[in-house]
Amino acid sequence: MSDKLRCPWPGEDPLYVAYHDLEWGVPEYDDRALYEKLVLDGFQAGLSWITILRKRENFRRAFNGFNPEKIARYGKRDFARLMKNEGIIRSNGKIKAAIKGAQLWLDIQEKDPGGFSHLIWKHVDGRPRINRYKTTKQVPAETPMSEALAKELKQHGFTFCGPVIVYAFAQAVGMVNDHVVACHRHAECEKLAAHPRPR
Repeated sequence: MSDKLRCPWPGEDPLYVAYHDLEWGVPEYDDRALYEKLVLDGFQAGLSWITILRKRENFRRAFNGFNPEKIARYGKRDFARLMKNEGIIRSNGKIKAAIKGAQLWLDIQEKDPGGFSHLIWKHVDGRPRINRYKTTKQVPAETPMSEALAKELKQHGFTFCGPVIVYAFAQAVGMVNDHVVACHRHAECEKLAAHPRPR
């Protein structure tokens, strides 16, 4: 384990530390990747993120690499297959939400020239918000931004996307930089945020 200062929440778990050091807070603009992260945050509802993280590769195999075009065509046989898969979270509602979400994602991709990424990132004007919290106790569980994004997602038909889930999603995909200021990743993610959105 490195001696770098970091946010306290990963603890000493190597998988969690790697996620914190390499992924969490990195601005993500890819439409498919954003769908995957939103689905996984939905599956997290009522659970800890490390539980989902440990099952993430199982989820990716079970859900065709989170390819929305394929998931949108899932029928009863696929649903039954997923409900029998012990490697994922076997929740009737959450699996149905993932399938419905893929169908909604396709609809957004067709209707919005900026795609799913635009729907998400417009809520922070296309650029990460850099917060400067000194302790994790200062980090909010939800914000007006996450309330607005959750409301829009629900209007489109998404489920398992309340303001708290959406704020966790926003932190994960770098819409907000919520690494505490003493964490080595705060400055690194701030540098990444300085780059314009890829076109």
